[in-house]
Amino acid sequence: MLNHEMQTRDIVSMIFYIRGKKVMLDNDLASIYNVETKVLNQAVKRNQKRFPGDFIFQLTQEEWVSLRSQIVTLKNLPGKQKGHNRRGIHRKFLPYVFTEHGALMLASVLNSEEAINASIFVVRAFIKLREFIEINRDLAKKIEELERTLGVHDENIQLIFETIRQLIEKKNEPREPVGFKNGKR
Repeated sequence: MLNHEMQTRDIVSMIFYIRGKKVMLDNDLASIYNVETKVLNQAVKRNQKRFPGDFIFQLTQEEWVSLRSQIVTLKNLPGKQKGHNRRGIHRKFLPYVFTEHGALMLASVLNSEEAINASIFVVRAFIKLREFIEINRDLAKKIEELERTLGVHDENIQLIFETIRQLIEKKNEPREPVGFKNGKR
C-alpha cells in the first residue's frame, strides 16, 4: 500500500468534474477499495436506497467519450499503473460515477476493514481538491484586484506622459525674468 501523501495525490488524480460535480469512476473506486468493479456495482444495486441521485449516476455516452479522452491524457494509459487495473476504459456498459458522499457510502456497503481504511484516503483526496480549488479562487481574486489597480496606474502614467509631451511640444516663448526688480531698466 502506498504512503498516505502519495495515495491521497493518486486519488485526487481520479476525481473528475461531470455535470458540475466532483466524481470518481466506479472502476477507480473498486481499485481503491480492492474489489472488482462488478462486485462494487452489485453492492450498490443491493443497497439502492443508500445511493440517491446526488450520490451516484450513470454517465451518458457523450460524457464517457469525453472523460475517456481526459483519462488517456492524464493517466498515460494503457496498461496497469501502480497496480491499478485500467481495463475499465474499454467497457461494455457505461460507467457509474460517485460523488464524495457516494464514495463514502460505498465503504459502509462494502463493509470490509480495507474499504473503511481506503475511505479515509478518499475523504482526504476530496478535501485536498477542495483546498486546491479555494486557493486558486483566492489567487484569481488577487490577480483581478491587481489588474484593476494596474489599470488605474496605467491611466495615471498615460496622463503624466501626455502632460510631459505637451510641455516638450510647447514653444519656448520669451518670459519675463524672475527675480528682484529695482525699478531701473
